[in-house]
Amino acid sequence: MPTTDIHDALAKVFAEIANGETASGAPVVLNSGDVGLLRSIDKLSATDASQSTNDGATIAAHAQHLRYGLSLMNLWATEGGDPFSDAKWDEAWKLDKVDTQSWDEIRNGLRHESRRWLQALRTPRECSPDEFRGMIGSIAHFAYHLGAIRQIHKATRGPTEGTFT
Repeated sequence: MPTTDIHDALAKVFAEIANGETASGAPVVLNSGDVGLLRSIDKLSATDASQSTNDGATIAAHAQHLRYGLSLMNLWATEGGDPFSDAKWDEAWKLDKVDTQSWDEIRNGLRHESRRWLQALRTPRECSPDEFRGMIGSIAHFAYHLGAIRQIHKATRGPTEGTFT
């Protein structure tokens, strides 16, 4: 199944969630003025990223989980095959406390993998129905974790009612 007719839409939605509203049109998912996931987590210190709510995962764990998942999507996009069959998904969830250096590494790594995945989404390709569902799922998954992170620390939240246009 070709992504020729939908690759621009996939890329726009992912870019908005990752990078916030762009000048290239009205937002589709986020409120206007929202800075997206990457700039939201840039507001956090390592101490902030080490927070969790109700004994759940830390923000650092959510970010590392996204970084790892996107690295697998990027591996699939560049090399094909099935990089998911031996994935070690539970490793990121063990992350609780981070220092400044490791938090910077996680954020920079997530930014890098996000840029690579955005480029992959922008590139039309032939894929199976399962692969296509995985591409769409990656965007929904990214959005889910943006919401989870925003529940943990209020500094990452988007514009409040009455503050966006």
